[in-house]
Amino acid sequence: MPPSHLSPGLPSYQLRIARPVRDLARSRSMYCAGLGLEVIGGFEDHDGFDGVMLGKAGMGYHLEFTYCRAHPVLPASTQEDLLVLYLPESRAWLDACDKMVGAGFLAVSAFNPYWNICGRTFEDGDGYRIVLQNASWTNQSAFADPSTRTGG
Repeated sequence: MPPSHLSPGLPSYQLRIARPVRDLARSRSMYCAGLGLEVIGGFEDHDGFDGVMLGKAGMGYHLEFTYCRAHPVLPASTQEDLLVLYLPESRAWLDACDKMVGAGFLAVSAFNPYWNICGRTFEDGDGYRIVLQNASWTNQSAFADPSTRTGG
């Protein structure tokens, strides 16, 4: 049943962001330590693929990292392929930034300077970028006035 804040008839989606990686163990370790995620699923040699799903109970999204044994797919992320996480409380944001560095993420300057104003951008060992944004975000109606929108 969809959450009560969704309009009747709208599906309640679970979002999975799937990315190929060169080293599953490294990605699992970095994302669990850096973002506080937990292993919520995984598989080995499923038609030649290994994978791990990371998330937390109750979240509407999770990450999947995969590795193809027969034909490894090299990650091909760009500087603008971003996973943006909003943390409105300054102390929690600073703590999260410290955890990212401690987990082995590299702090980098964002390609789009907007993300440097209230956020910090981090890159994992495969070049995937995560922005921790010290701001809040709420989804607005598709008909909302675009001049009142905040976010990149």
